[in-house]
Amino acid sequence: MLLGVAAAVDIFAVWAGVGLYGHLGSALTGSTGQAVHDADVLDVAGKAQIGAVVVAGVVFIAWFYRVRVNAEYFAQDVCTMARGWAIGAWFVPVGNLWLPYRVASEIWQASAQSARDGSWRTVSKAPVNAWWALTITSAVMDRAGSTFMDSATTLAGLRHATALAAVGDLLNAVAAALAILFVRRLTRMQQAPHPFAEAAAVRP
Repeated sequence: MLLGVAAAVDIFAVWAGVGLYGHLGSALTGSTGQAVHDADVLDVAGKAQIGAVVVAGVVFIAWFYRVRVNAEYFAQDVCTMARGWAIGAWFVPVGNLWLPYRVASEIWQASAQSARDGSWRTVSKAPVNAWWALTITSAVMDRAGSTFMDSATTLAGLRHATALAAVGDLLNAVAAALAILFVRRLTRMQQAPHPFAEAAAVRP
């Protein structure tokens, strides 16, 4: 639900950005009133995005840690990174570009071994790959849009930065949707009957 809210806020930001982009074009010919209004709306959308990301991020990382712990019951030898990395990986400068993906891949592979007979299975990592690719791409676009926005000295430059920010917001919304798919698929895999989990549940 929180990821859905984050996606909705991103779509609102896209709408505000597209409106600002259009009115900045009009401002180039002398009409600036609507552009100023749209800039205020986009600022509100940006603050809402920050709030949505913080709240959804905290809950997501808590869930991420729990599924990492669960993964050890399915295939402990697959989980080469310690449990703590399910949290710490997100806060390592530069390393957070791939460390969370590595943890997610191990959780996914281990959780695929949830067949009742304990047989080894390989489940396509397409949901993991798509989610992470869009997450990184959207982050790059967001950073580019923010950088251009801060350095823009003309209306034309501001309009270009607004376009980049809108594309980044759109990619953020898609990344949030893919995160929902990732969460649901991984949760279903971990909830499937598993002999080791059943044994642990009945152990005195």
